[in-house]
Amino acid sequence: MKVNEKVSIEEFDGKRFQIRLVEPALANEKKAVITHYLHNIDNGVAKHFKKDAMKYIKEYIQFKEEENNLSMVAEDALQQLLFEVNNVPFPTPKNYSFKFIDLFAGVGGFRLAMQNLGGKCVFTSEWDKEAQRTYRANFGEVPFGDITKPSTKQFIPDGFDVLCAGFPCQAFSIAGKRGGFDDTRGTLFFDVAEIIKNRQPKAIFLENVKGLRNHDKGKTLETILNVLRNDLNYYVPEPQIINAKDFGVPQQRERIYIVGFRKDLGIEEFEYPKPLKKQVTFSEVKEKKVPATKYFLSTQYVQTLINHKARHESKGNGFGYAIIPDDGIANAIVVGGMGRERNLVYDHRITDFTPTTHIKGTVNREGIRKMTPREWARLQGFPDSYVIPVADASAYKQFGNSVAVPAIQATAQKILELIKDKC
Repeated sequence: MKVNEKVSIEEFDGKRFQIRLVEPALANEKKAVITHYLHNIDNGVAKHFKKDAMKYIKEYIQFKEEENNLSMVAEDALQQLLFEVNNVPFPTPKNYSFKFIDLFAGVGGFRLAMQNLGGKCVFTSEWDKEAQRTYRANFGEVPFGDITKPSTKQFIPDGFDVLCAGFPCQAFSIAGKRGGFDDTRGTLFFDVAEIIKNRQPKAIFLENVKGLRNHDKGKTLETILNVLRNDLNYYVPEPQIINAKDFGVPQQRERIYIVGFRKDLGIEEFEYPKPLKKQVTFSEVKEKKVPATKYFLSTQYVQTLINHKARHESKGNGFGYAIIPDDGIANAIVVGGMGRERNLVYDHRITDFTPTTHIKGTVNREGIRKMTPREWARLQGFPDSYVIPVADASAYKQFGNSVAVPAIQATAQKILELIKDKC
């Protein structure tokens, strides 16, 4: 469905209907309600979305007067919407064994891992519009937007088993206070904690940057653990730093994982997954064919990077570009700064040095190039069937912000082993 400035006429299987203009931000929220309803139409969760979903479907679809049987037309349109929701690369497992919600979802790294383990996502939120676009292309669902709004939280259903969240790291105002639930107000962790308090999932799985451990001299993590353990009454073992390179992807990416279990479940021990014995190298995710010339650096850009690195080395700093050999492991892919320049590669297969973009200088003859968005996706453990429907700039941002799927999946497996007989 699309929303134009006036009214658009759409056709599904020869049936014509109109789509009215709605305010764009509201349109996304309505699409979120509709797609969440359709994703859950065969289970009890659907009733949580049904009232609003049916209202919004009627609001979107106005049938032409020449149609004689409006109920049939409505049914045809609904079937088409169901087809769009289900005919995606990563549909919900048919025989799912547990339910989870996906907060700060990005492009669905958590969701992919949890679905691989037999889980069904019953609610997802992500405010970035380009990330929403990628999420929908792969899972058939539009994420809800701003999770801080009560109007968004009201759509979170009861009865799910695991809460997943890769929430941003923010400092708390805890000077002179005990560092509890109320001291986290105004931060996104507060919203996560509020959802846990109101919905009481069996387990929680939080991911954050490694720096959370020392953020604000350790006060931030201390407050988070205090809220989870004492205010919310969850068993939370000591968080652990997990490195993606230990779980089948060639990327040096350390993140802190925090897991927890509702205390009435009687779970008192948890063991994080052990690293795999096999380590892979960049050659295993490298493009099979030579990428487009646009990914290769200009001679002037290469010289700029060399000069930049030399200036920092003269000051005793280790900043600067890095070229990853085929038998090496990539540095962490991150958004902004030197994110791409720290993960350059050699690709001597290039034969066409004709610039395809407006670059200064000529294409370098050493074969130095940026990694492609698909290579970044592979570094995070996304399969090649994962659709990348956005421009490169957005794709780099989305995968740079994503979780590493294999590391998430290995940890989630450990969580599910403890709660599987309680779902």
